[in-house]
Amino acid sequence: MNLIAGFLDKAASVGPRPAIVTGAGETISYDQLALRSGRLAASLRQQGVMRGDRVLLALPIGIELYLAIAALWRLGAVIVFPEPAMGIAGVRRAVEIAAPAAVLVGGIYRLLPVLVPQLWGTRRLGFGVAEGDPLEVVGPEHPALLSFTSGSTGRPKAIVRSHGFLAAQNAALHDLIVPGRDDETDLVAFPVFVIANLSLGTTSVLPNWRLTRHDAADGAALLRHIAAHRVTRAMVPPVIAEHLADAGGAPLDVLFTGGGPIFPDLLKRLVEALPRTDIVTVYGSTEAEPIAHQHVGAITAAEWQQMEAGGGILAGTPVPAVRLELIADEIIVTGPHVNQGYLDGIGDADNKLNRHGEIWHRTGDAGRLDTAGKLWLRGRLSASAAGHYPFEIETVARQLPGVRRAALVPGREPMVIALEGEEPAPGRWTELAEQAFGARAVKLTMPLDRRHRSKVDYVRLGKLVE
Repeated sequence: MNLIAGFLDKAASVGPRPAIVTGAGETISYDQLALRSGRLAASLRQQGVMRGDRVLLALPIGIELYLAIAALWRLGAVIVFPEPAMGIAGVRRAVEIAAPAAVLVGGIYRLLPVLVPQLWGTRRLGFGVAEGDPLEVVGPEHPALLSFTSGSTGRPKAIVRSHGFLAAQNAALHDLIVPGRDDETDLVAFPVFVIANLSLGTTSVLPNWRLTRHDAADGAALLRHIAAHRVTRAMVPPVIAEHLADAGGAPLDVLFTGGGPIFPDLLKRLVEALPRTDIVTVYGSTEAEPIAHQHVGAITAAEWQQMEAGGGILAGTPVPAVRLELIADEIIVTGPHVNQGYLDGIGDADNKLNRHGEIWHRTGDAGRLDTAGKLWLRGRLSASAAGHYPFEIETVARQLPGVRRAALVPGREPMVIALEGEEPAPGRWTELAEQAFGARAVKLTMPLDRRHRSKVDYVRLGKLVE
């Protein structure tokens, strides 16, 4: 059940259709991706890569990255994929945890084997070409990928994704992103969606901005990128969706956004800027993607009112492949595409539950289910304060005049709210926060997560606010 076999089947049927288009406009077709990944796999085999070998992969997001992924999976190798946003520290941690047998680097990452002492002496692979078309037969339990949590709430953990797990994840995503037209072309900021698209025959256009600084993307350049490649759908984090709204929208059929909370004020801006676009919010976690999704056009007036009044953020209906429950307000999930445990069991005690022989993942998010079975997000359990969860306060605080971002400061009683934006007059936010919440307001530049720049880093926030 080698995951790449499905891609090869699709490549044979769609042939010259573009598979991947880079931010710089370089294109590779499905048939060329299949051919070149086979020749690279043959070369890597000559360089000594064997079935089950762990190979650290550090390449810029582009065609070479996906060629390498396909080639390594052809050989039954296990890709060690450090989180790019974590920088050299993330690479060091990945090497410590996974102990790769070899490393394949390129672009700005070429110096990693020198800069990271843990890689000294590790076999370095090269991009070669050899005749051949290898495809190892592996079982669904065979590991395909080791990825890593961001470590924003503790030490990073390694997630083992088998071929069967990734196939189940693709299946869960397929129901959501199945192409609606023959020439479907997606702007994709999430590698997991590129992998899913390769098995669907959809063209993936890669970002033209730095993925480590989504917040620094240029809205006008983004619109030109969408127009130049005739993008029909976008799959981007909330901060990129915000850039689209600021730039006046784009002629998209569908906008998928996730990777961070999508607050109701942003949703309303998106609806206004993209009136003809089906806007879909997607909720998930590194260990379980996706969990739920919501078509914004289906949100009722009563649901809008609940969100704006502090009822949380509507995530929508859980996807059919996942089973979801609440324990002491915490969202827990299980299913074929939900990670069952971390490498060497490190982190299992805190994040996994064994219930009647089934492993459930603890998301760390507070939530509630309404009478229609829809999931509402209330924010991180660990970021609660004064008897409230973050989104119950932040959705309301973001409606204060001039506020761009708002965050409940964890663990403070009386309540403290951090605000970012343009205060209408000195002391005005303090006055309004006291009236609305009985809270103290502090003005600052909000610390954001390094991965998607779309979530508040509550740990850093707590250290910033006295």
